[in-house]
Amino acid sequence: MYILEGKLVPKKIRVGIVASRFNEFITSRLLSGALDCLRRHEVPEDDITVAWVPGAFEIPLIASRMAASRRYDAVICLGAVIRGSTSHYDYVCSEVSKGIAQASLAAKIPVMFGVLTTENIEQAIERAGTKAGNKGYDCAAGAIEMVNLIHELDKRTADNSLSVTPFVQEEPCRQ
Repeated sequence: MYILEGKLVPKKIRVGIVASRFNEFITSRLLSGALDCLRRHEVPEDDITVAWVPGAFEIPLIASRMAASRRYDAVICLGAVIRGSTSHYDYVCSEVSKGIAQASLAAKIPVMFGVLTTENIEQAIERAGTKAGNKGYDCAAGAIEMVNLIHELDKRTADNSLSVTPFVQEEPCRQ
C-alpha cells in the first residue's frame, strides 16, 4: 500500500484568489491571511491573481472561470456569510458551496472553500485571524498541499515509478 500526501513546499504554482467585497472587514483579513501563507511559502506575487466580486453568491462563477482558464494550479475562494433574520443565509451558503465544489470537479484543480458561514459577526471575526486562526491562511496552505498531491498522483499515474514509502503495518506492542 502506498500513502501519498501533499507537501507544503510549492513547486512553482500559480494561484487565483476570489474574494467577496461583501463583509469586506472580514474578507480583507481572510485575504491577508491567504497572501501571508503564499508569501511565507515563497509563491511569487506575479503568480498570484486576486479577483474581487460583489458578494459570496458571485464567487463560484469567477472561481469556475479562473479554474477553467488553466492559468492557475489552484483557486482560493474567500467570503463571509453571516446569518441574519431571514432564510437568505441558507440559500446563499448552499449555492456557494455547491458552486465551488462544481468548479473544482469540472476543472480538476483544487478550488478551496474559504467562505465563512457563521451565526454571528463574532464567529466570523474569530475565524479571520483572532481566536480560531485565519481560514484564509488555512485555505492557502491547503491549496499548496493539494497542488503537490495532484502532482504526486499524476507522476504515479504517468510512469508508475513514484518513490513513496510503502505503508507497513507494525506489529502490535506486546507486554
